Amino acid sequence: MRSWRRYRSVPIVYRIGVAFVLGSVFGLVVGQPATALQPLGDLFVNLLSMLIVPIVVFTLLMGARRLSPSNLGKIGGQVVVLYALTSAAAVGFGLLVANLIDPGANLELGDAEAQTAEAPDIVEVILGIVPQNPIGAMASGDILPTIFFVIVFGLALALVEQSTDSADIRNGVESFYDLAEAGAEAMFKVVWGVMEYGVIGVFALMAAVFGEAGVDAIVPFALLIVTLAIAVVAHIAVVHLGIIVRLLAGQSPIGFLTGGRDALITALSIRSSSGTLPVTMANADNNFHIDEGVYSFSLPLGATINMDGTALYQGVAAIFAANLVGVQLSIAEQVTVVLVAVLASVGAAGVPGTGLIMLTLVLTQLGLPLEVVGFVAGVDPILDRMRTMTNISGDLAVTTIVAKWNGAVDFTQGAWVGEHGDSGVVADDD
Repeated sequence: MRSWRRYRSVPIVYRIGVAFVLGSVFGLVVGQPATALQPLGDLFVNLLSMLIVPIVVFTLLMGARRLSPSNLGKIGGQVVVLYALTSAAAVGFGLLVANLIDPGANLELGDAEAQTAEAPDIVEVILGIVPQNPIGAMASGDILPTIFFVIVFGLALALVEQSTDSADIRNGVESFYDLAEAGAEAMFKVVWGVMEYGVIGVFALMAAVFGEAGVDAIVPFALLIVTLAIAVVAHIAVVHLGIIVRLLAGQSPIGFLTGGRDALITALSIRSSSGTLPVTMANADNNFHIDEGVYSFSLPLGATINMDGTALYQGVAAIFAANLVGVQLSIAEQVTVVLVAVLASVGAAGVPGTGLIMLTLVLTQLGLPLEVVGFVAGVDPILDRMRTMTNISGDLAVTTIVAKWNGAVDFTQGAWVGEHGDSGVVADDD
């Protein structure tokens, strides 16, 4: 029991990282016989598949509750639209850089195959967002229509709650939301169990891959990390610093980075947008001199629904997955990646292992093998740090421009004129 407690005291992401390394070494040393472990990896993939629809339904209903009409005034509308636009741009950067670098092109994923038939055109993708039968879409694991319906239904519940005079109806709506919250909490427990087994599953998957492919499998994973790093730098430089801070706000990107450095470094350290929130809000107040009426709404909401880094990662990982099975994603399929990533980000923040869970949604929608989730899980601690930092940068950039549009920021003080205040918060690396 003491050994078990000691084992459990190590964060799951690091245990999975160790499993990734040990499984890879085991596959390289043992060779072809290591592929006998493949069924243990397949079980992990099946468990991930089981989570997809319940996670979408419960977490998106929780997200819709947070986006209730009472919160969506002028400032709220601007914040939500900008978060959606920056997330869409992030996926685009991920796809662009991944198409140029082509990570995973030299690694074959055993016998796995893409499950898509003839690629649909863009019009079919857009029309396919609206399900003819929402329950049928959920039953068949059709992710994009499921996401669309759940968001619409959740917002409709919020409208009903706000407009009705009936206490019974209001209580019924609250019951729906409470059920979603309870269901989400239950799913978090299931996710925890699946990720605990993921230590075994990732070991088995990596042993099978390296047992089959040998040392040739090392380069694609390194290339995946490099691809994401380039895409992150490009997105922050162009969208956050270039377009939002310099072009729209008319301010210095250096001042923005200086004022937000506490939050960015904290995000890079603890890999949690929510955990970084106290530092982010302190930077917005003390260093950027943004009115509390703006940042007290935009930053908590951003920690919940603004997933620039996570969305960007979906674009990179989708190309990586397609290359592993030797297929090329069409323009329509890449548009699908953008739509799934942006819509899923509404509820994704409440899910442990956000990037990996969102990746299962994208791969399922594209018909690509979920084994990729197990592969990238081993290097996810590195990838997740970059994703979280990008999320925080986006939160602060959007908050800054919305504050400017509403006369709620003082550009004559703080980081904007070269002064760096005290965040007043000490990050806790837990």
